[in-house]
Amino acid sequence: MRSPSSLRQEFLKKWILGLQVCNSSKNMNVFERKKAIKLSADVAMASARNGKTCWSRALIVNASRNDNGKEFVEKILGSDYERQNKNSTMNRRTRCRKILKRSCTTIRKAMKRSTPSRPKVFAFSVAKKMIKKRTQLLKSVVPGGEFMDEVSLIEETLDYIISLRAQIDVMKSFANATEIENRKKDRQW
Repeated sequence: MRSPSSLRQEFLKKWILGLQVCNSSKNMNVFERKKAIKLSADVAMASARNGKTCWSRALIVNASRNDNGKEFVEKILGSDYERQNKNSTMNRRTRCRKILKRSCTTIRKAMKRSTPSRPKVFAFSVAKKMIKKRTQLLKSVVPGGEFMDEVSLIEETLDYIISLRAQIDVMKSFANATEIENRKKDRQW
């Protein structure tokens, strides 16, 4: 895994490219500009991971589905766009589903063999339902998570959190620098 500082630097480089694309179209209202900035930040964050994670590939695929997002993706990724565009996640999806199905079958067989007492069965079923509910929630939050098995989901979630943290740090620094620059301009008037 990359160090957070190199991830921040890579994100900043890619995000500046995205902001330049966003700035090239002058006739945007505030809502459109906000969406464009978020989209460029997401694509920059995903491209900083170089398509090595499922969530980054899913973010790039989702962003390139509409015309505006496709422009951001092409500008930020450059020559890597074609390479990442060819790497489809379809094979990974079916493989993850097969693994999940196989693991569920194994659990069912193990449960049939054992005959625990009633309270243990009840506690086990409640815990299993809670885990399933939280796993589904996590799958809906992490990009591409709906196609991952539980182990991959945990690994991808941790990587996604680290990347989001780096994104937040860069954006805070950027906002603070802009605020300081604006204060200097206000004092000059």
